[in-house]
Amino acid sequence: MVSTDTVRTVVGIIGNVISFALFISPAPTMIRIIKRKSVEEFSPIPYLATILNCIFWIFYGQPFVHPHSTLVVTINSVGFALEFIYSTIFLLYSKNNKQRWKIVGIFLGELVFFAIVASLTMTFLHTHTKRSMVIGIFCVVFGVMMYSSPLTIMFNVIKTKSVEFMPFFLSLANFLNGAIWLTYALLRFDLYITIGNGLGAISGALQLILYACYYKSTPKRSSDGKPSEVQLSADSKV
Repeated sequence: MVSTDTVRTVVGIIGNVISFALFISPAPTMIRIIKRKSVEEFSPIPYLATILNCIFWIFYGQPFVHPHSTLVVTINSVGFALEFIYSTIFLLYSKNNKQRWKIVGIFLGELVFFAIVASLTMTFLHTHTKRSMVIGIFCVVFGVMMYSSPLTIMFNVIKTKSVEFMPFFLSLANFLNGAIWLTYALLRFDLYITIGNGLGAISGALQLILYACYYKSTPKRSSDGKPSEVQLSADSKV
């Protein structure tokens, strides 16, 4: 009979694959930005939010915080690297220096904040349970921020009746990622992974519903700005 741990490991591996798809899904948008040498109406905020989320999950999965979480560490390390690259592209192709300084300021602020939390946690908390609880709470908070970062563009979709700047594949990956990691967390109950990814699955589902509702009303555009085709893989928001 297959053990729960074995099933959980398999689900975790599947989760890594889906999470990688989630992290790599903005690639078409990055190519679009590089080709046009402009970030247009896309936003760096979701990528910056994901960076902070990944940093805390990497720390959460360390043996001295929450043992037996190798799969959490591996995929979030990959995610951090990719999101850093995306943020750098935004930095290079932003419209003005004010926007660039905003990106740099947010990133540096995230690093300082993490360093403070990590230092305090390691200094004053001396058991896995306490460290897991504190870092887990931060992971949930920033996971919610990551998954809710599309809210602004979702409101814009409803207002403009257009999904041009809400990428289908990113929304689909968000939903699948939340669902598979929710399953992973329930197999050996982990409250913090459960909460964050449960909300992620709901957020992704809502995005897919909006996409289905407003796909037909989206103006068709080509690469030169003339009507042509819907940008299915265009990513994020401001």
